[in-house]
Amino acid sequence: MIWDARQAAARADTEITLGADKDYEAAEFIEELHRMKVTPHVAQNKSGRRSAVAEEIAKSEGYAISQRKRKLIEQGFGWAKFVGPIRQMMVRGIKKVDQLFVGTMAAYNPVRMPTLAEVRLSGA
Repeated sequence: MIWDARQAAARADTEITLGADKDYEAAEFIEELHRMKVTPHVAQNKSGRRSAVAEEIAKSEGYAISQRKRKLIEQGFGWAKFVGPIRQMMVRGIKKVDQLFVGTMAAYNPVRMPTLAEVRLSGA
């Protein structure tokens, strides 16, 4: 998928970032991203060790934005697992699982609407 994003970029020097949770914060993975000219916006895992994500990346504004957006995405998946039926799929097959997932995430949209309305009103 990273190569697809790189190929879809209009120019070869277009900056591409990759956001991921701290399970992907392995030195080999981060090095491979650098080799591919992709900026890693991977959550830092500093529990008892040094992070593989460079501090200059972690202190950048783009990194902070990526981490906030990642949290928003995770909230939807958390809702879908806790309230929705995707914690344990009761259907088999890619098409049925896809339909269940899309339906669940569509059901999450009305849940988000009051929050979105507050953001829009306060930003006006």
